[in-house]
Amino acid sequence: MEIVLAVMIGILYAAGIYMILRRSLVKLILGIIILGNGANLLIFLLGRITKGSPPIIPGDLKVFQAAYADPIPQALILTAIVISFGLQSFAIILIKRAYKVVKTDDLDEMNAIDQDS
Repeated sequence: MEIVLAVMIGILYAAGIYMILRRSLVKLILGIIILGNGANLLIFLLGRITKGSPPIIPGDLKVFQAAYADPIPQALILTAIVISFGLQSFAIILIKRAYKVVKTDDLDEMNAIDQDS
C-alpha cells in the first residue's frame, strides 16, 4: 500500500509542478491545489499506515501495549485541508477579479499590460 501511495504522491507532485509552470492563472491555481493534495498524502504516508485502535491508555497501564493509530499526522492533514481551502477560495476570487479587469488569464499578457500602463 505504501508503494502505491508513494507513486501517487510522485504523480501528484509532477502534475502540480507542471500545471504551476503553465502561463494560465487557472492552471496555476489547479497546480497549487494538486500540489497541496500531494503534500497531504505525503504527511499521511510519513505517519505510517497501521491498523490499530485509538491511542487511549487504560487507567491501569502506563504505556501502550498494542499498535495504535498516530493522531498527529491526521490532525496536521485536517489543518492543511482547511488552510488550503481558504487559500484556494481567495485565489479563485482574485483570478476572477483580475480576469474582469484585464480580460485575459495569460500571465505574459497580464505582464505586458502592466508594463504599458
